[in-house]
Amino acid sequence: MRGVETRIQEIRHRIFREVARMAYHTEWPVDKRIEELPYKIIPGEVGNFRNDVFLERAIVGERLRLAMGLPARGAAEHAPISDNIEAADRPETYYTPPLINVIKFACNACAPKRVTVTEGCQGCLAHPCVEVCPKNAVSLDRTTGRSHIDQDACIKCGRCATVCSYNAIIVQERPCAAACGMDAIGSDANGKADINYEKCVSCGQCLVNCPFGAIADKSQIFQVIRAIQSGEQVYAAVAPAFVGQFGPKVTPGKLRAAMKALGFTDVFEVAIGADLCATQEAIDFVTEVPEKLPFMATSCCPAWSMMAKKLFPKNANSISMALTPMTLTARLIKRHNEKAKVVFIGPCAAKKLEAMRTDIRSDVDFVLTFEEMAGVFDAKHVDLETIEEDPNGVNDASTDGRNFAVAGGVAQSVVNVIKEKFPEREIKIANAEGLKDCRKLLTLASAGKYNGYLLEGMACPGGCVAGAGTMQPIKKSQVAVNQYASKANHKTSNETEHVKELDKLVD
Repeated sequence: MRGVETRIQEIRHRIFREVARMAYHTEWPVDKRIEELPYKIIPGEVGNFRNDVFLERAIVGERLRLAMGLPARGAAEHAPISDNIEAADRPETYYTPPLINVIKFACNACAPKRVTVTEGCQGCLAHPCVEVCPKNAVSLDRTTGRSHIDQDACIKCGRCATVCSYNAIIVQERPCAAACGMDAIGSDANGKADINYEKCVSCGQCLVNCPFGAIADKSQIFQVIRAIQSGEQVYAAVAPAFVGQFGPKVTPGKLRAAMKALGFTDVFEVAIGADLCATQEAIDFVTEVPEKLPFMATSCCPAWSMMAKKLFPKNANSISMALTPMTLTARLIKRHNEKAKVVFIGPCAAKKLEAMRTDIRSDVDFVLTFEEMAGVFDAKHVDLETIEEDPNGVNDASTDGRNFAVAGGVAQSVVNVIKEKFPEREIKIANAEGLKDCRKLLTLASAGKYNGYLLEGMACPGGCVAGAGTMQPIKKSQVAVNQYASKANHKTSNETEHVKELDKLVD
């Protein structure tokens, strides 16, 4: 639902804005303020979104806790919203799993899957739905002439829906489960959505596809602002998918100026890390495939690489060991600024857990999404469209590095580096977007269908521009990123100045 300003987007924005305001107003006692906020966000006697104002406020309370980085709770737990609030105001507050949480009392308990005959059924003479059903679950109602489905006998194959000329039979699936490429969402004893965290890779697609807003992730908005206030040198590392996320008039120069207005020491574009990543993966591919590895898969998408390691452990070593653009950019910043704190600002929910890994914590201190940053700008009354532009823009990255944000861009970047550095080497690529298709790609690769290939996987359909923390339509983002990338001073990733420092960053 990116690009559609629904009530869910409205409430999420209010939550992020109010958490940011709590951090900025240091004179407010946080424990008292967070107890008051549900009444500020949902005022009056009547609910704005649901029919129960008390339920709305309870849901807002849990959203506020998650936005503060605190654990979600169930309706049976008796404790104030501010319970353990002091944990949110510690200097070293990392994301702790689970990152993606179902607020159970906000869940609609949607049916996992069902096939239903609608009023569009015309009671036709042919009734092909009856003929194709393998379980004789579809019968004819002799009174109305319409088809009827016996739900106990139905196996949800959907053949009846496929052959209906009127499209009068529909297959309904729980939206969060349908969006989950890991089959990680089931039902609990009360029929509410339940996440199997052994399968979940925190891509966040369930979050953006739940039409009831019952799924939310944790945030570090409060901690980032407090770090800036404490006098830390906080640097923003902004993913190249930022183009257009904060409005069509927001140029890279305006974004840089706005980030500095918030107190960030400086701003770096993560596309420079993408250039480093593409160069490292190109060298690794030429060195290792096919002599040491049958194929190599890209590493920049944490949900894709986590899925590969969970479901295809025998091929885990075929996932590139190259550091991700986020990590490489953070290391580059800290190499030149020893006391720096780095905030990755991007489209991705899974990056939050990548930054939590013990081997990454020293590089990336905080992770925020574009959606969360929009709340921070609003809280501080920073108007990105009218702010005076910083002439330095963001960074001098390559076209290929910036195109990492769009599906297919990572593999193409690696290919272009190989063509430049190893022109005699032929390279074949295959890519998939969305975890369901990524699983199919790796299944075929495991069977030997892609020996010698470079494989690119993106957990979000469309690439990083479709991440759970984005705000504009995916196709629009893809076009915007491509246009922005085309203006870079360099074409391929190995042409930029920062590539000279790659060896010093990967030791």
